Amino acid sequence: MEPSLAGVAEGGGRFSASEHQHIRYNPLRDDWVLVSAHRVKRPWQGQLEKPPPEDVPRWDPKNPLCPGATRANGEVNPKYESTFVFPNDFPALQPDSPEPDDSDHPLFQAAAARGVCKVMCFHPWSDLTLPLMSLPEIRAVIDAWAELAMELGASYPWVQVWASSFLPNEARLEDQTQRQHLSKHGVPMLLEYAEQEARRKERLVVENADWMVVVPYWATWPYQTLLLPRRHVCRLQDLSDSEKDSLASIMQRLLIKYDNLFEVSFPYSMGWHGAPTGPYLEEDCRHWQLHAHYYPPLLRSATVRKFMVGYEMLAQAQRDLTPEQAAERLRSLPEVHYKKRAEEV
Repeated sequence: MEPSLAGVAEGGGRFSASEHQHIRYNPLRDDWVLVSAHRVKRPWQGQLEKPPPEDVPRWDPKNPLCPGATRANGEVNPKYESTFVFPNDFPALQPDSPEPDDSDHPLFQAAAARGVCKVMCFHPWSDLTLPLMSLPEIRAVIDAWAELAMELGASYPWVQVWASSFLPNEARLEDQTQRQHLSKHGVPMLLEYAEQEARRKERLVVENADWMVVVPYWATWPYQTLLLPRRHVCRLQDLSDSEKDSLASIMQRLLIKYDNLFEVSFPYSMGWHGAPTGPYLEEDCRHWQLHAHYYPPLLRSATVRKFMVGYEMLAQAQRDLTPEQAAERLRSLPEVHYKKRAEEV
């Protein structure tokens, strides 16, 4: 049973989500995360320091991703002026992998894995990250994502910047949990979740007419966020032009806040999850709702990161800062990039 965030704490006293440890349910993964809110009060001995100043050249002939540079396989990049996509020279998936031999025991199973991997350069300038790009430049990235989803999704079941002949574990799990939710409640899980978060607002970071970003109730990483459309959308390629424009805007606003948090180019892993493609295009995928996960590792400063600890590796996910506290910190940050503020002084 899901724990209540308000009630009488064991041993007397009133439960407070920001004071007492508790576990929260993640309906997308059908698992739980331990929130150890009281640990935020423990003394922190580390120094909140900034990293050395960034010194990334705008163009570097030794960088294999730059326009005109030679990659490891000998190919020369075109002198591209916008988003550039090319096949990964060292892909994790290849389209012509043979079938494994039959297993002689159920505990030793293998199956075919085929696919393709792409590399996407967002901008020809190496010193320009997404939050510093213009809205038309970010829109070009979104268009490239949608084109890849359409092109590779015509045959492959799962597409991100790679495409695979199988549903990866995270996709299979989200397919199962969202299907069960629609069957039980009659509404897509993340559409209902977005409506609830829009009403509650305590985990809301940024929003506009088409999109919203929240620190999810079940967040594991310190400043993890979830990007959600307000209407029911199954796949990235289903977005309208106006929704792509507003997506560029909300991504820029979120990423500026990330950079402003510790005044550093904020590292994160981000990926889109939408309804499977390929053979699934002919199936009913109404249970799916398009969304993007952002997983940033920074915890207390530009140099202090979150690492997996024994409890997480051997038991379950755990966090100290509550999602509500993380959302409040992100929400309160300015939406003018710290580098541009410095230029204005």
